[in-house]
Amino acid sequence: MHLVFVSSLVPVENPSSGFDIANRAVLDGLRALGHQVSVVGFLQPGQTVAPDGAMYVLGELEVANAKVGASTKLRWLAKAFLNHTTVSSAKLLTVDADHIDAMLTELQPFDGIILNSVQLPGAFASVFQKYPTIYIAHNVEADSALENAERASSWLQRMLFRREARYLELLEKQLTQVASAIWTFAEADRFGFGYTVSDRAAVLPLVTRWEPPQDRIGAVVEHDLALIGTWSWQPNRIGLDWFLSKVVPLLPAEMTIAIAGQLPSVPAVSHPGVRFLGHVPDARAFVEAGAVVPLISRGGTGVQLKTIETFELGMPSVATRASLRGVGSPPANCSVTDDPADFARLLTERVAEVRAGNRKRLSGRLFHQAQKTKLLETLEKGLCSLGKRFAEKGFASSWEEPEPARASKKTAGAPFGFAVHEGGKSR
Repeated sequence: MHLVFVSSLVPVENPSSGFDIANRAVLDGLRALGHQVSVVGFLQPGQTVAPDGAMYVLGELEVANAKVGASTKLRWLAKAFLNHTTVSSAKLLTVDADHIDAMLTELQPFDGIILNSVQLPGAFASVFQKYPTIYIAHNVEADSALENAERASSWLQRMLFRREARYLELLEKQLTQVASAIWTFAEADRFGFGYTVSDRAAVLPLVTRWEPPQDRIGAVVEHDLALIGTWSWQPNRIGLDWFLSKVVPLLPAEMTIAIAGQLPSVPAVSHPGVRFLGHVPDARAFVEAGAVVPLISRGGTGVQLKTIETFELGMPSVATRASLRGVGSPPANCSVTDDPADFARLLTERVAEVRAGNRKRLSGRLFHQAQKTKLLETLEKGLCSLGKRFAEKGFASSWEEPEPARASKKTAGAPFGFAVHEGGKSR
């Protein structure tokens, strides 16, 4: 099949954020099944597109709130109000619907469009829904926005999050009702868009890298606890604030706690062992340098990819129940609790075991292989329903076209001025 993968941010060569990791896993899975995939979306500054494929880049665009100034945020907000849409979709209105429409016409024949999360599909929903689609729900975004509103620190934030939730609910309803299949990353999210569409929804188990992880049981321990995440994303920040305020004060003063990742505002913490490291060059090496990984999600929807990565690496962990969304059975070296005192006690016990010489690490290869096998099975089933829907609507299809001919024709040039990237380089 020839598929068009539409995403606010295109998959990149070295994914680090949860969104990027999920994008790359789905793209690698589609390619592993033998399909041709044309990717459409924006590229975040400083990133390199994923290799070995056609990337139709709409331009470079920074979408992270933490990386832009107040004037940019105000422009996004004004554009959202003027266009009666979410702020997350308004960020992407740097191209118009006619250009997107013309690009899709040039990319034909294709067998379907995969709409990755709500942002870019929501910005141009009327264009994409001329074609049969599959919708990928990274989260139930409307629910996450409502949760953020409930925990907001000011009336203005509450008002903006509630506004975002209203528009997200409309967009998610529109995208899921017309999709031939809906892919989520957590079982609970299958029913997050209503029972009328739940029969078309399936869970995609994820891996953080396509190749199995190396077993590095003997990695040197540099920190007692290692936490990493995109803390500028509100659901992640809620978990971090809970950990720092409720759990850390109960930990021994000599325990070392390393926190890596983007953090817009560093909270005041009295524990002497806490260190905020910001960006680290190798996220996996950082995690493996910890004795124990606290998995601290307290809300949100969707899967916690840092949980998946921790289990792939075989690292010992203590997890909240919310951190285990999308995981059927946690490994034996993962303890689960939502009580702060119990969480602190378990962390202290696990760290003591590691200091005594028992690393508590397991091989993560079996977990990784099981995730990948189920991912491919679910992708294949969803694509079968998409192909049938496309044929029913009478669209031109590349289904019978030989793979070499399809690939050479669709990467020959950039339609309507959009940059084509192949193998990580711009053409």
